[in-house]
Amino acid sequence: MRALALVLSLFATSAAAVECRDAEWLGRGYTVCAVDAVQDELRLFLTDDGGVPYGTFAAVDAGLAQQGKQLVFAMNAGMYHEDRSPVGHYRESGREVRGVIANAGPGNFGMLPNGVFCFGPGRVEVIETTAYQGRDEADCPNATQSGPMLVIDGELHPRFLSDSTSRYIRNGVGVNAEGTKAWFVMSELPVTFHEFASVFRDMLGAPQALYFDGNVSRLFSPQIGRNDLGLRMGPIVGVVADRPAD
Repeated sequence: MRALALVLSLFATSAAAVECRDAEWLGRGYTVCAVDAVQDELRLFLTDDGGVPYGTFAAVDAGLAQQGKQLVFAMNAGMYHEDRSPVGHYRESGREVRGVIANAGPGNFGMLPNGVFCFGPGRVEVIETTAYQGRDEADCPNATQSGPMLVIDGELHPRFLSDSTSRYIRNGVGVNAEGTKAWFVMSELPVTFHEFASVFRDMLGAPQALYFDGNVSRLFSPQIGRNDLGLRMGPIVGVVADRPAD
């Protein structure tokens, strides 16, 4: 009931902040949420002021309420360990929690090249990890590392196979060339990496895109009545807005 109440209470104001819509690409359904980096207030969330992982969209919103803000869109934003700490690099509002992991490793995260979703006021970027290491910290006050990259300079990740049989519900982020818009995408049914990456490159025209996760993928969008439940999350990315007066 609390989850439903959260969706309903935010529904009236969320539509103006983020545009979420259903889309179909090559016979598969997706939810696409477009965030305007200039107009929308994008944030990362990991732990509350006491260092306790948020874990849920409801917990993030409760924390925002103390600031007179509310959550109007959110998505899990990178892989995490059992204690919900990030697997890769994570920096929130200039505070670094974990450094960059640049070496290859097991699982999707270590399928190089992987990358970093980074943003600051009015700007969003997806940067391949080795390129990110050469950037000034001030360029990316907010950053979350995941992998693999989905689209790199307009090309799909070289290890993606068009005839792959590995299918999962997946989510990720892509950006436009100007760095002013981010597309957060989640598949509605299990898809391959190749299918998922093609959504960003061929349907949305994103020159850079990054995989966040699969199986645990979840979305919060009151605009379309979504507040996905499941295992507690690690890093969360979301858009906030002023909370209406009671």
